[in-house]
Amino acid sequence: MTDKKAILVIGAGDATGGAIARRFAREGYIACVTRRDADKLQPLVEQIRAAGGQAHGFGSDARKEEEMVALVQKIEAEIAPIEVAVFNIGANVRFGITETTARVYFKVWEMACFAGFLMGREAARVMLPRGRGTIIFTGATASLRGREGFAAFAGAKHGLRALAQSMARELWPKGIHVAHPVIDGAIDTEFIRTNFPDRYALKQQDGILNPDHIADLYWQLHQQPRDAWTHETEIRPWMESW
Repeated sequence: MTDKKAILVIGAGDATGGAIARRFAREGYIACVTRRDADKLQPLVEQIRAAGGQAHGFGSDARKEEEMVALVQKIEAEIAPIEVAVFNIGANVRFGITETTARVYFKVWEMACFAGFLMGREAARVMLPRGRGTIIFTGATASLRGREGFAAFAGAKHGLRALAQSMARELWPKGIHVAHPVIDGAIDTEFIRTNFPDRYALKQQDGILNPDHIADLYWQLHQQPRDAWTHETEIRPWMESW
């Protein structure tokens, strides 16, 4: 028997996904992180290793069934059992409905919904025989309500939320905790800093989300005893309008 355990983070970007990987690595989990461009993962992997943790980066397209199947099998066979799987791919784009092409709508759905299904299914397949595990799907404001200009994104995020609900009802009784935290608000990222400087300035008042604090929530969800599991929770800055 091995006491090694892995966390798989699909969409380990420079903010939330990376923070989640670092948080779990600090607790002894082997961080298995993915992006389409593996080279972009190197700073995160090196950061985790420099802090004394273990990490592996994988270049993969989460929309491709064969790649997701192979990725999970490789981690299970060569690294450690996947105890936690986190789906954290974005795909937030804004187009008016008449400017939303079929290609854009389908691509957003593929990235933000279909890829989540592939990860969730493959994670469930390896967790079910063990009777334990945590699967977390990152939600957004668009998971709960659509806005003008976000038909594609809201449609995909609503679909991901429905997937999470269905999986929770099926897998909770079998020992697998499925959760859907809804992140409602701007996150401290380079994108927000560059494109929305006025919003980024609210950081001085704790008005935007700190990725490390989001990661703390994911760790707390994983640590919950099964007599008090959370499925959906919302996290937003204190000044966010909702």
